[in-house]
Amino acid sequence: MFQKYRNFIRGISVNRIGQAGVIFTTTAFAGFLFFEFLRLIGVLDNAYIGLITYMLFPAMFLMGLALMPLAWYRYSKQQKKSTRELLNERFDDGDIREGFFGSRVFLIILILTMVNVLFIAGAGFRTMKFMDEPKFCGTACHSVMGPEWTAYQQSPHSRVKCVECHVGQGVDAVVSAKLNGLRQMALAMLSDYERPIPTPVHQLRPSRETCEQCHWPKKFYGSRLITRIHYKMDRGSTPRYTTLQLKIDTGRSAGNGGIHWHVATENEVRYASVGDKREEIIWVDWRQPDGTYHRFENTRLRDKTTEADYTHVRNMDCVDCHNRVTHVYEDAESAVDDRIQRGLVDRSLPFVKREMLAAITANYSSDEAGLQGIRNHFFGFYQALDAVQGARLTDRIENAVTVAQDIYKRNIHHHMRIDWNTYPNHLGHQHDGGCFRCHNPNIRDKQGKMIRHECTLCHSILAYDEANRFQYLFQPDKKNPNYKMHLFLRDEFLHSKVQADKN
Repeated sequence: MFQKYRNFIRGISVNRIGQAGVIFTTTAFAGFLFFEFLRLIGVLDNAYIGLITYMLFPAMFLMGLALMPLAWYRYSKQQKKSTRELLNERFDDGDIREGFFGSRVFLIILILTMVNVLFIAGAGFRTMKFMDEPKFCGTACHSVMGPEWTAYQQSPHSRVKCVECHVGQGVDAVVSAKLNGLRQMALAMLSDYERPIPTPVHQLRPSRETCEQCHWPKKFYGSRLITRIHYKMDRGSTPRYTTLQLKIDTGRSAGNGGIHWHVATENEVRYASVGDKREEIIWVDWRQPDGTYHRFENTRLRDKTTEADYTHVRNMDCVDCHNRVTHVYEDAESAVDDRIQRGLVDRSLPFVKREMLAAITANYSSDEAGLQGIRNHFFGFYQALDAVQGARLTDRIENAVTVAQDIYKRNIHHHMRIDWNTYPNHLGHQHDGGCFRCHNPNIRDKQGKMIRHECTLCHSILAYDEANRFQYLFQPDKKNPNYKMHLFLRDEFLHSKVQADKN
């Protein structure tokens, strides 16, 4: 059998083009099987090896198959002989003699064709599976996607595949995504891409098709209690607590809409923004029960914009607030607070919160300079503070340096020009516009009525930067200058609790 295969290969290798075709197909076939075997036994697990296995080898195989008939066609033109005459020259009489199932050459071609079809189908399936893996998305173009891959791995959605949000369902979506991916790969190879990656990403599938596969607005009920711990800049990095009861209801059960009122299926909220960043709102309207829309306009922009500026009009959905839900870049101070809260940093280290924040937010020229600068900052500070004590605290200082460097490596990427707050987070309103993009005194309807923006609209406040997690639930001290505010917030919480229990 092997001799017949050798004779067949020798017969179709009519010139250098045919020989190249045979080499390409044979090498690609053997290489694919070998690399796939190594993957199955766990020896190879790398995106770049995957590129070779699932993209280079299949491409070589198809190219080789295309070269063989081209070589035969060119050879026949040069020899000016018919196909039958060439077969008689290249093969023995026994190989081309007609039998019950055809000649041996025909049977070999038929068998190899079936093998080729199966190989191409299997390789194509494995290629699609490989290209759908998050590891491929994050590591194949590491210089571009490295920051996004780093953020993705530490996000709440790290088990959700990239393609579930970035590709879509159906043949059209897959073909469009793969063609766009090829274009982006070519741009990455030529270093012709924007730094940082611009957001928002307009090719995302609608959130009704993605987010709501797991997060169903109809099932958002009641309230959710959260406590945020903030540490002061004093010597002991003293903790302070902010406790909020978030009103996350869509409005069905309680009758009063909470935060998710905006995406309830019976509500439709639209808005127009300046440019495509969705940060400065021109107008916002919502559909009334009779089908009409009630519009609120930004009075600051009323005389500065025209209908021509209303090109970026959107129906509000999940990602208008949850815009960094997967590729999460941290705020510097929140990141430090989080590491202290989780016990990764020893709070007994003097001024550790202040110095860690200063170290990671300093201006460095490169990632490497940043990591070294953080180390120099910590050891320089504690040496100056108390050389003797600093020597005793070396292990704790070293640990703080490691944690600070980890924060820096996760959030700062000089080669992609990503710094602190490069990507604003619209969830809440702690630092960036967030909710206040629409909920502010400048956005009014024709009667001058504002969109509500009082603090207790979306959350009851049980403590705000206080020493006790539930400070405002206690009887306030009348001598306290914030007595009236504490009393109001306590009564508001109790009232909202009673209303929720009634419903």
